[in-house]
Amino acid sequence: MGLTLKRDLRTGAAVWSSYRVPSVKGHRLTRSTRADIVIVGAGITGAMVAQRLVAAGMRPLIIDRRRAALLGSTAASTALLQFELDTPLSELSSVLGRRRAERVWLASREAVNDLRTRSTRMGLQCQFESLPSLYLAGDRLDPKGLRREARARQRIGLPSEYLDRRSLRRHFTIHRAAALLSHGNAQANPVQLAAGYLRAAIRGGARMHGPHEVVGLHSGRYEVTLSTADGLELRARRVVLCTGYEVAKIVSAPGDSVHSTWVLATRPQSRRVWPQRALIWEAAEPYLYLRTTADGRVICGGEDAPFSSPLRRDELTPRKIQRLSSKLGLLFPHLDARPEFSWAGSFGSSTTGLPTIGAVPGYPKCYAAMGFGGNGITFSMLAARLLVGAIMGRTHPDAPLFAFR
Repeated sequence: MGLTLKRDLRTGAAVWSSYRVPSVKGHRLTRSTRADIVIVGAGITGAMVAQRLVAAGMRPLIIDRRRAALLGSTAASTALLQFELDTPLSELSSVLGRRRAERVWLASREAVNDLRTRSTRMGLQCQFESLPSLYLAGDRLDPKGLRREARARQRIGLPSEYLDRRSLRRHFTIHRAAALLSHGNAQANPVQLAAGYLRAAIRGGARMHGPHEVVGLHSGRYEVTLSTADGLELRARRVVLCTGYEVAKIVSAPGDSVHSTWVLATRPQSRRVWPQRALIWEAAEPYLYLRTTADGRVICGGEDAPFSSPLRRDELTPRKIQRLSSKLGLLFPHLDARPEFSWAGSFGSSTTGLPTIGAVPGYPKCYAAMGFGGNGITFSMLAARLLVGAIMGRTHPDAPLFAFR
C-alpha cells in the first residue's frame, strides 16, 4: 500500500512535447540513507521547494516514484500564472471574512511577483512572459457582479479595470457583456519552468533519486522514516510531501477532490491571435480558459468534470475536445480552432479554491503542500515560501491562512 493514491494524471499529447526540455533523471538508491530533508515528489512544487531550500543553504534529497522528473501533472498544466483565484474576492470575503480574503488574494499576487523575479534572476529559458488577463462575465458573475469584484480588488490595490461590452469589443475583439482587465499576471512553459528550478536545485547540491515508491512513513520524536517498495529506508530530520494530485493519504482533507479537465492547442497562427495576447478565462462554471504560446499557438481548456477516472476521462476526450474547438471558434471566428495537440489531465479542487500548506497535524516534522485549485503553479511558489520559512523557524504571517485544519 503506497503513501499516496496513485493516479493516471494525464493522457494524450500535450503541446509542451513539441518544445525542447532538458532531461532531469533520478538515480536509484542502492542502500538506505539519511538526509537532513527529504522531498517526496519531483514535480513543479517539489522543484520550487528544493530550489528555495538550496538557496537557504540546505541540501535536500528528492525522491519520486518515476525515474524522470516532471512526468506527472506538471506536463499537463497550461501554466496561466495568475494572482486571480478561482474564487472571486467578493465571494471569498463572504466565506472567510473580508480581511482574511484580502490577505489571501494579496499573498497570491506576491507569489506571482516572486515567481517572476526569481525565474528572471535565475535566467530560466521557459518562455516566461508577463501578460494582462481578461475575466469574462458569465453565469457566476454577471456585469453587475464584475463591477462589485472590481471594487473589491481596487480597494486593496490590485490593478483591475471594468470593461463594458463596447470597450471589450474595441480593445480585444471579444463580443461578451463585460470583463475585468487585470495586470501583473504571466505565463510560461510549465515543463521548462519546473526543469529549470529542479536543475538549479541539483546544481546547488540537492540529490534526485527515482524510481522509488514510498510505501510507509513513520514520524518519531527526532526523525521521520520513509520506507520504499524496494526495501529501503530514508531517515530524515524533516519530510516535505509535494505529491501533487496523487494525494498523500495522511493529508487528505474533507471537501478536497480531484477533477478532470481537457485542453487543445492549435497550430501556430501569430497574426490571428487577439490583441495583447491576454490570458482569458470566464466567470462561469465550468469555465473556459485560453492563452497563447510564444510561437502563436492558442491553448484552450475547460469542460471540467468532477471525477478523475482515466477510463471515463478518455472515453469523453473526443467529445470534450470538439466542444472546446467549437467554443474557441465562436469566441474568435477568425482563428483556426482545429486542435493540433489535445490532452486531458487531473487537477485538485477545494471548497474554497485555496491550497493547504504547512505542518501535517499528528505527524511531527512532516510538511505538505496540497495545491488544490486552479492556480497550481502560483500555489507552488507560495508553498515554497511558506514551507521553507517554517522549516527554518521563521513562520510567515500568512501561514495560518493556508494551514491544515
